[in-house]
Amino acid sequence: MTWNVYLSGEIHTDWRARIEDGAAAAGLDIAFTGPVTDHAASDDCGAAILGEPAERFWHDHLGAGVNAIRTRTLLEQADVVVVRFGDQYRQWNAAFDAGQASALGKALVTLHPPEHDHALKEVDRAALAVAREPEQVVGILRYVVAGELVKRAGA
Repeated sequence: MTWNVYLSGEIHTDWRARIEDGAAAAGLDIAFTGPVTDHAASDDCGAAILGEPAERFWHDHLGAGVNAIRTRTLLEQADVVVVRFGDQYRQWNAAFDAGQASALGKALVTLHPPEHDHALKEVDRAALAVAREPEQVVGILRYVVAGELVKRAGA
């Protein structure tokens, strides 16, 4: 069985590549999906496809609608949803994806530094695991997909 893992959240660091590379190195049968990570394309897709509206407010709403087609479809198809909350920006869309995943009954893993624990307490409560580093997510995936437990150093 190929597992479908949706990687949601911040787009400014290499966390996705670290998870994908770690899963590939472990030989895991996983198909990774996620949002469009080209920030400009994601922001402008609605207006570029449907036409530029007169007000900026509608520009953002057009893009959000087009992006939601991808997000909703891939979240519904996911077996596991990993949501990364980074340091750089407020991650409202990531929190929304986590809520949708929880409402859909998806296995949810959050990924964030300890300093976000308080702000994300409700999101983390809905998650089945809270990871601090992408390599911990790989360990979780390795265990649930292949049944292989690899202890990390210091654990």
